[in-house]
Parts: sequence; structure tokens; C-alpha cells
Amino acid sequence: GGIFTFAVSRDFLDDNPVRGIKRYTDKKSERFLSLDELQRLGSILTELENEGSSSTGIACLRLLALTGARKNEIVKLRWDEVDPGTGCLRLKDSKTGAKIIPIGRAALSLIANQPKIDGSMWVFPSMKTFGKTPFLGIEKIWKKVREKIEMPTIRIHDLRHSFASVGVASGASLPVIGAILGHREVSTTQRYAHLADTPVRVA
Repeated sequence: GGIFTFAVSRDFLDDNPVRGIKRYTDKKSERFLSLDELQRLGSILTELENEGSSSTGIACLRLLALTGARKNEIVKLRWDEVDPGTGCLRLKDSKTGAKIIPIGRAALSLIANQPKIDGSMWVFPSMKTFGKTPFLGIEKIWKKVREKIEMPTIRIHDLRHSFASVGVASGASLPVIGAILGHREVSTTQRYAHLADTPVRVA
């Protein structure tokens, strides 16, 4: 539908042939890693690093798990977007535009320990291009992770969901989680509401 609407706007078509057709409801695929699974993920990343997998790619995955950020927000992170003084990432652009991501000490330490390449703007540069482009091999490493953790359908984006679920289970409110993740709409964060009863059960 979106493609046809675009075609009409560019005068490639006179009319949208799918307008008025009833759509199937989108099925949102969401997977939350449990604390045990997150711990296993950490062990697997260490295993892969010891086996010679790219330390840059592994650092990207660790930072994704620690921040709840989207993949491209971390893979394409620039040094001038890192603000250690206030403990946040000041992204100039993202899926929802410019935004600020607050991060913890573990994430700041991980970033600070990344080797810098002279002349490269990227926190996670591609060694193949001598730092001229960001790291591009994260999917290849994630495939190895999925094989080792024996979860063939788990996605990198599920780390974002897992970050949110851990926050909710720890007692953080949905508005706070939404602010950290950079959600513009309350309804986007509302998908985690069913997890919010965990603190109640603990109490």
C-alpha cells in the first residue's frame, strides 16, 4: 500500500489499486530474553571473542544489550555523539529524528575502551575500510550467536525488547522506559504493560 501511494505521489500511477482492500492485521514479532538467557548471551559473546570473531562487532552487540538502542543507532554511532560528562548519547539522527539516549557506566566504559582509528568518526569502524565506514558485519556475528544460543529466530532487535522488559520487571515505569527508548507515542511503550505486574508479585 505504501509503495502504491508513493507511486501515485510521483505520478507513476493514476490511482492506488489496493485502496479499500481489507488488510490482515500485522503480527508483531516480539521476543524477550530472560535474565538467564541474557547471561548466556554474555557468555557466548565472550566465547566468540576468544574464538577470533570481530571484537568490534561483539562490542556493538554488548552496547545494544546495555542501552536498548536500535541497531543503526549503535553501529553508526559517532564519537562526537558520545557525551560522557552527562552520561548519554546525543544522536543527530535516528528513526525518530535527533534524540538523547541516557546510558549507564558499563556502556560508557565499553565505549571508552574502543580503539580509535586516526581520522575515523565512527566508534565502531570497519577495519576493512580503515575506518572510513562503520562496521558492517554485525549480522554475520549475530548468526553465530543464534547458533550457539540455539534460538534460530531471535533477532538483534529483540535485545531492545529485552532491555525494556528488564527495566519494567525492575520496577521502572512505562513513561520512563519510553523516554529511555525514545518512543514518541505512549502506545509504543504500552506493549510492555503486561510485564509490569512482576514488581507487584515480588512485593
